[in-house]
Amino acid sequence: MSAIRGARERARAEVTAAIKGEARKQLAAEGAAKLSLRAVARELGMASSALYRYFPSRDDLLTALIVDAYDAIGEAAERAHRTAAGATDTPAPGTCLARWVAVACAARDWALAHPHEYALIYGSPVPGYTAPQDTVGPAARVGLVLIAIVEDAHREEGFALPPLADELRPEAERLAADLAPGLAPAVAAPLVAAWSQLFGLISFEVFGQFNRVVEAREVFFRQAVTELAHTVGLLGSRG
Repeated sequence: MSAIRGARERARAEVTAAIKGEARKQLAAEGAAKLSLRAVARELGMASSALYRYFPSRDDLLTALIVDAYDAIGEAAERAHRTAAGATDTPAPGTCLARWVAVACAARDWALAHPHEYALIYGSPVPGYTAPQDTVGPAARVGLVLIAIVEDAHREEGFALPPLADELRPEAERLAADLAPGLAPAVAAPLVAAWSQLFGLISFEVFGQFNRVVEAREVFFRQAVTELAHTVGLLGSRG
């Protein structure tokens, strides 16, 4: 019985992967707003009723693709963090600043390699779709890596506490309590700003806003995310 169950599970996983693969092709060709279960089924040679047993609605399929995309960019960031933490061939091996830059570059590299999946999670909202709670954890993975780096810097390396305007303190205290209880409120607000600016930089490049503006994009990006690191208190050379 277990062998039969295992075969069924493998078959279901294969069909699920095929459905997602075809859906990603549609994203690239038509965009998320035009994703159609019937079109996916037609391209796979499936009856629509059979596909509905895997994904009951378009929104269920969209959610699966969104979770996969968030998990993929999150995994890329986490892998870069682990690698940088053990690096020995950089000017500042394993430092929190080096780890921050490595994670940011990994997120950029993934986005440039998967522009349509990046657009699904960081582009325009899909009309009529509301992301469920299932997407929250995967969406937080890159941010959690950045928080961990700043927490390590606070404990281990020396840390320049950013200034905090009095009028921002209540919001900063709320952000710290919700997102990073181990960090001072003065760090929480610039950390959220840095996270949003990181993805703003990536989005400008992925969506073409840097065309005819920035040519040396990798160098530009590295310098920009290094400056963002300084705004959250990470120490290191600005040169």
